[in-house]
Amino acid sequence: MQLTTRINGVAADCVDAADRGLLYGDGLFETMAVRNGRVSSWSRHMARLLAGCERLGIPAVDTGQLAHEAGELLAGAGRGVLKLIVTRGSGGRGYGVPEKLLPRRILQLHPWPGFPPTARESGVAVRLCTTRLCHNPQLAGIKHLNRLEQVLARREWDDPLIGEGLLLDVDGRLVEGTMSNLFLVREEILLTPDLSCCGVAGIMRSIILEQAERQSLRAEIRALDSADLLAADEVFLCNSLIGIWPVSAVDDRPYRKGAVTTRLQQLLQAEEDDGSAWLP
Repeated sequence: MQLTTRINGVAADCVDAADRGLLYGDGLFETMAVRNGRVSSWSRHMARLLAGCERLGIPAVDTGQLAHEAGELLAGAGRGVLKLIVTRGSGGRGYGVPEKLLPRRILQLHPWPGFPPTARESGVAVRLCTTRLCHNPQLAGIKHLNRLEQVLARREWDDPLIGEGLLLDVDGRLVEGTMSNLFLVREEILLTPDLSCCGVAGIMRSIILEQAERQSLRAEIRALDSADLLAADEVFLCNSLIGIWPVSAVDDRPYRKGAVTTRLQQLLQAEEDDGSAWLP
């Protein structure tokens, strides 16, 4: 599959040099799994996108129009990744926002990544990054375009045996991975970091928390640190593309894939096979 791009519904591969997403990171994005031309968890992605637009003061996009454009782009597609970028549009030099800007919609269809075939079963080794995340409650949770902290963190390793890096905030609290959300399991209690100061509230994270509630599995969202990581019985990562990856080690600390991780993987697989959450 070749990269295919549509900008405001038209096939194109470049944007205006005055686009504020390019100039200032003034926008949002969503990354969605595609299978047989259908998009996973479309409604959840659109809800987060609209929440992000409201937070940044970007006029709300027409999600029906986006669904139509995505459907055209995905016609005949198999397995892939749909990336949606919404910028504030073009106009204005400087940080002040001109009135009546037209938001820009960018849809890209990418090939499916070459993830390690054993990651879901055997897990992945992970490292703690030295790059720290700054606090900004105004941006916490949303998937805004400024990902420089993640870029710097990902530059910290090139070992193909390391599957992900974990990020702490400036106070030393666990936040997330460079591309994923983080869960710990201790005494069969599911723990995930509080994201009120920084980090992305992932779609798969929300699905897992809902599954835990339906299964009467105790889950807590709270401040976590390296001591909690060391004390965990199980650790796993999640996002919309990888689903759940067990963590086999964080630096020199080994972990096993336990019953809670396995159970959640099975529940997610059943939901994926059902197909009801996929956009036709």
